[in-house]
Amino acid sequence: MVRTVLLTAVAPVVWGSTDAVTQLWLPPGRPMFSAAMRLLPAGLLMLLWLRELPRGRWWGRALVLGTLNHAVFFGLLYVAAYRLPSGLGATLTAVSPLVVMGVAWLALGERQPLVTLLAAVVGIGGVVLLVWQNDNIGPVDPVGVAASVGAVVSASVGFVLVKRWTAPGRVLVTTSWQLVVGGLLLVPVAAVTEGAPPALDLPALLALAYLGLVGSVVGYVVWFRGLTRMDAGAVAVVGLLNPVVGTVLGVVLLAESFGPVHLVAMVLVLGSVLVSQAPVRAAVAARLRPSAPARAVPAPDPSDAAPCRT
Repeated sequence: MVRTVLLTAVAPVVWGSTDAVTQLWLPPGRPMFSAAMRLLPAGLLMLLWLRELPRGRWWGRALVLGTLNHAVFFGLLYVAAYRLPSGLGATLTAVSPLVVMGVAWLALGERQPLVTLLAAVVGIGGVVLLVWQNDNIGPVDPVGVAASVGAVVSASVGFVLVKRWTAPGRVLVTTSWQLVVGGLLLVPVAAVTEGAPPALDLPALLALAYLGLVGSVVGYVVWFRGLTRMDAGAVAVVGLLNPVVGTVLGVVLLAESFGPVHLVAMVLVLGSVLVSQAPVRAAVAARLRPSAPARAVPAPDPSDAAPCRT
């Protein structure tokens, strides 16, 4: 199970690089195009590789999951990004672990341990402290707030439905269907709102390849795999690693500021992720627990030996 936690953490680590990659190499002002291009080509490549189409009720399920986890989520997320200061947007998105826990309780009857709930609250506090350091909060746009909350709710419901519907051995196939659905739904949105596709240079093509193959394929496969094997709430807390990675890359690649408050915030987030994971807690407890000394086995008494018959 510790291996599952570590693999699941790959997803938010990869997703944390999205902002830096987008700012450095993708065409500015084309969020819907970028979202569609990171989903559709990657999903089609997976579909060609796996060569399996949905059957029966999975046609409807693929449509629902692709819409919630990708099309609606990315669409609303980018609306919020354009209308809200980044700190406020990241803060609203960071409450997703609590939303996921609530949806999982309603849909699956999944109750989280108190320690996981408290860890989520501490982690959200760490994210707030982290992202608000470089942000001046001005007037709040209600449309942006509604879009951000809608993105969180959409993805939270989608994640819980992935857990409810997807068997552990079917994650690759169902992820490919979701990516294709999400990309197909976003293509007309991009065409209407942004016009014709922009010209792309080699760095932009490589950036889209990275976001598609690593950010979408690898990221969502390991994330959905974690959802099929762990509590949905515990998986959602792992997602708080996203802004931590984004902050580190912002410092390294974009020359953003970093101070003691950022460090404290990162420690809070990382600590909350570790504490929220039951397998990690069990492994740590097992290492700290003193092993019981082996009891000596007394040597057999020669007088107890069976008499020798002649």
